[in-house]
Amino acid sequence: METGKARRKQRIVIVGAGIGGLTAAAALCRMEGFEVMVYERAAQLGEVGAGLQMAPNAVKVIRALGLEDRFRRVAAEPKARLSLKWDDGTVRAREPFRGRMEEMYGASYHMAHRADLHRLLLSLVPEHAIHTDAECTGVANTASGAVMRLASGQEVEADAVIGADGIHSVVRMQLFGRSEARFTNQICWRLILPMEELHKAAGKLPVPLDGSEYTGWLGPSGHVLFYPLRGGDLLNIFAGRVSKQWADEAWAVPSAIDEMLEAYSGWHPGMLDVLSRATETYKWGIYDRDPLERWVSGRIALLGDAAHPMMPTLAQGAAISMEDGYVLARHLDAYRSDVTAALSAYENQRQPRASRVQLQARRQFLNNQMVPPQPLPVDWIYGYDAITVPVGPA
Repeated sequence: METGKARRKQRIVIVGAGIGGLTAAAALCRMEGFEVMVYERAAQLGEVGAGLQMAPNAVKVIRALGLEDRFRRVAAEPKARLSLKWDDGTVRAREPFRGRMEEMYGASYHMAHRADLHRLLLSLVPEHAIHTDAECTGVANTASGAVMRLASGQEVEADAVIGADGIHSVVRMQLFGRSEARFTNQICWRLILPMEELHKAAGKLPVPLDGSEYTGWLGPSGHVLFYPLRGGDLLNIFAGRVSKQWADEAWAVPSAIDEMLEAYSGWHPGMLDVLSRATETYKWGIYDRDPLERWVSGRIALLGDAAHPMMPTLAQGAAISMEDGYVLARHLDAYRSDVTAALSAYENQRQPRASRVQLQARRQFLNNQMVPPQPLPVDWIYGYDAITVPVGPA
C-alpha cells in the first residue's frame, strides 16, 4: 500500500459500450480513484430499438446507480402476466405482477426500451471517457498491466482491460479461442408498435391491449410475447418459432413482414392482426453455447455476453450483464492494491452464477416445447442482490 503520497488513479479500459460495459463504467465513475475509458467500435452510440425485461435483480443495480426514479419514468410495470392459448386465446394462467415482485424480491419488474436504459447508463459516464469508431483487434497482458490494440494501430495501456464486446467478442476469442455455437432450430422476430395505432386490433383480442398486461401466446411450435414499453406508449413483440431454416445470430437483420405472418398461420386472428400492423421487423437465430470455465487471464476479464451469451428464454441476458458490471466495480474498489486479485475474485464469484443462469435458460428452452410449458424456479435469480453480496471469492 502506498503511503506518504497520493495514489494515482487506476486506469480501467472497457471494450464495448453496451448495457454491461456501461454499467461497469457507470459504477466505477461513482467511485473514487478510477480513470475509466470505454472503447466502442460503432461510429456513434445508440442501441438498436428493442424491448428488455428488467427483473428485480436488474432493477436493484439500476437503483444502486441512482437511476431508479428516472428509469421508472421511461419504463413500464405491467399489472399482470397472462398465458394464452395460441389458437383461441383461452387464458391459461394469470399472475399478479405490479407490486408483488417488490414484495417477494425487493425490487419491481419492469419492461424497458433498450435505448432508454442505454441513455440512462451513458448519462453517468463523462463524455470524454467514451471513444467511438474504435475497434479492438487484440489484447495482451504486460509486465505492469494490460494493453488493448485498436484497428487504427493505437495501443492503449491500462491497469485492467475488460472485454464487454458482446456475443462475437474479440477479447474472448483472443484469450480463450472461438466458442462453438449451436443453432437451436428456433428463429425469432422483434418489432415495436405504437400503442395508439392498435385500437382497432385491440377489439379482436381476448385481453386488453392498453399497456397494462404482459401477454404470452403459447403454441406447440412457438410463442409470442406482447409487453408494454415507455409507460404503455409502445408495444414490444417478441415472436419465437421453431424452424430448421438457419438465421443469423445478429438480431438486427431485417425480415419481410409476410415471412413472419406465414410462420404463425392458424394462430389467433387477433394476434395476427396486431403482427400485420408492423412496418418493419427484425429476425435472428437463437444459438446456444456451453458456459466458459474461465473469464479472466491476468489483468484482462470478460463480462456480459462476451462471457456468458445465453438464450433469451429467461429474459436475463441484460440483467446478468448488469450484475457483472456492478460486481466487477465493487471488486476493483475492494482490492485496490491488487488488480489481479480483484479480477480473480470477480471471476470466482460471477462465473458460477452466470453459468447456472445460462444452463437454466437452456433447460427452460426445452421445457417451453412442452404443452403446457413447464416453468423452472426463478426465486434464486430474482432475489439476488449484486449490491450486498459479499465481495470476494465465491
